[in-house]
Amino acid sequence: MLVVLVPRSLGPLVPVFYNLCMQFLSVSRRRSDAFPPEAFTPELLAGEGARVKQLYAEGVVRQIWARGDGAGGAAILWEAANESEVHAAVESLPLFKAGLLDIVIFLPLKPYAGFGTAK
Repeated sequence: MLVVLVPRSLGPLVPVFYNLCMQFLSVSRRRSDAFPPEAFTPELLAGEGARVKQLYAEGVVRQIWARGDGAGGAAILWEAANESEVHAAVESLPLFKAGLLDIVIFLPLKPYAGFGTAK
């Protein structure tokens, strides 16, 4: 792990932790076409939220957004040593385990070349 001190305007230096792992983007959707609304029980959704919070606390989930297009599901920025670790994290989600969640996009990400040094 790399720690960098970043100045905040009008304040002290703040440590920012950079985990030098790979990043991945997933977009999921709830399988509401195959399952009735009752299948998405409050207990199951609470378990999903708790698991995502745990993965966030562990640094595996870096950011998460709810889909705004009405499909249900989320876009998640993951960070892990390799793709298999992210797949294991996805497979640990209660909605995925129950077959109620599809991963419609899964992309490994790499640094944007435009921020690199000029050649």
